[in-house]
Amino acid sequence: HRYVQAGGLIMDMSQSKRKPYVRQMKKSWWLRNSLYTGYMVREGTCIFVGAYAVVLLWGLLRLTQGPEAFAGWLDSMHSPLAILFHLIALAACLFHATTWFSLAPKAIRVFKGEELIPAKPIIMAQYIGLAAVSVIVLLVALLA
Repeated sequence: HRYVQAGGLIMDMSQSKRKPYVRQMKKSWWLRNSLYTGYMVREGTCIFVGAYAVVLLWGLLRLTQGPEAFAGWLDSMHSPLAILFHLIALAACLFHATTWFSLAPKAIRVFKGEELIPAKPIIMAQYIGLAAVSVIVLLVALLA
């Protein structure tokens, strides 16, 4: 016997002629709508972002193991495969950041008093923040 609890009732489903509705969904469902496609591509970029984070953490690990270990890691970053990976990861990170910046005003609504702040200043503030942090990191790297 198959029993199902619905609300506070326990029902015996062995006598039921009803079958649960299972909607058929193809694996390519997200290709039929450009909004869904954009969403899935954006979410797929997280694979490259995560892989790049692992590469950087691996470099930090090698740095803690001494100059020779770190030099070996740096040498491995000069291979054509590593350079290709870095270019793909850069493109994925830029696409991910760009799409996230455009989505942020929809995810968090910012009010000034009773008035909703338009999306454009919020998006521009994120790009300005990105540029400022990038310049700071570049200056620290050049002056170190």
